[in-house]
Amino acid sequence: MPQMGVSVAEGTITAWRKRPGDWVERDEVIVEISTDKVETEVPSPAAGRVAELLVEEGSTVDVGTLLAVIDTGARPGQAHADESTGNGNGKAPPVSPVVRRIADEHSVDLAAVSGTGRRGRVTKKDLLAFIEQGAGAPAKPAERPLHSESPYREEPAPAPAAGTAEGEQLSVLRRQIGEHMVHSLHTAAHCTTIVEADMTAIEAARGRLSYLPLVARATIAALREHPRLNATLEGDRLKVWDEVHLGIAVSLGEEGLIVPVVRNAHELSHEGLGARIKDLAARARSKQLSPDEVGGGTFTITNPGRYGALLATPIINQPQVAILDLEAVVKRPVVVSDGQGGDSIAIRPMTYFCMSWDHRALDGVGAAEFLGSVKRNVEGWSD
Repeated sequence: MPQMGVSVAEGTITAWRKRPGDWVERDEVIVEISTDKVETEVPSPAAGRVAELLVEEGSTVDVGTLLAVIDTGARPGQAHADESTGNGNGKAPPVSPVVRRIADEHSVDLAAVSGTGRRGRVTKKDLLAFIEQGAGAPAKPAERPLHSESPYREEPAPAPAAGTAEGEQLSVLRRQIGEHMVHSLHTAAHCTTIVEADMTAIEAARGRLSYLPLVARATIAALREHPRLNATLEGDRLKVWDEVHLGIAVSLGEEGLIVPVVRNAHELSHEGLGARIKDLAARARSKQLSPDEVGGGTFTITNPGRYGALLATPIINQPQVAILDLEAVVKRPVVVSDGQGGDSIAIRPMTYFCMSWDHRALDGVGAAEFLGSVKRNVEGWSD
């Protein structure tokens, strides 16, 4: 298990990309690993043929644990011994440890299972389908009457109702997200403050950029004005940071979400922020982030508005003291003033900034003043 960050002590094997007998090139992805900070792909340290997988998928092991053995003396065109000798699965390539364990639990002879994997390997899906068909299920005990002369029989268990959904095991990342969020709710005194902002100036300035980089730049300026929100609270110690390390929540679809961090975001223009956010999001979705790129944030922005959301109460990303939620920008009629006391109704692109904050570190006035600064920076935007 490689060391994937200074604060990472263990990792969970989520998926093996290679199996025993497979050839792997140097720096080719061999395994996917999940830590308490990030899911990432691990490249092979050398070229060779995978001889043995020592840790099953789903297992959590300490950093430094040996995960697999690679035969670096093999050649790409050279057949692996297991591919031509007996291995408990006929002449098909070796199966994964997970498949082997499931087969043992259900007393399944893997030679009887048709494999759809590479070179006919039996996959977990193949084995589960075989078991579901009843081929590998243990024999049922002989049915007998309640009494030797009784005509009654024990009633069979009712079949599942049509449409009943099967349970699904949560992924490692989803479980870690849940634990982190529950911990935050049990730790912080969550409050939410909301302001409405006119995005006309941002709309005119953003060009092909999304709203997020410009709002991030306006937020960073507000954090410089109200530094107590650019802080972390651990126990009873509040640390106010000089640098703004901005966390940006990135959706991974059904797999969950992750919060990579833009280091020293205060040094970047909105164009620079846009480029960094785009890069981090792309690498997050392709599992190419290092654990150090998702830790050490001082303030977080989440952006569900891109999916049409209008209001939210986000959960604080511990140990930070606040998280800002950018909602959808929607054109609607609003009252505008001409600066001389005259009011009129106009159509403007409007949004809500929703911020959850920790009442242990802040009060409502401080939260409202900060959001007021974000609103002023957005509505008064100028290049």
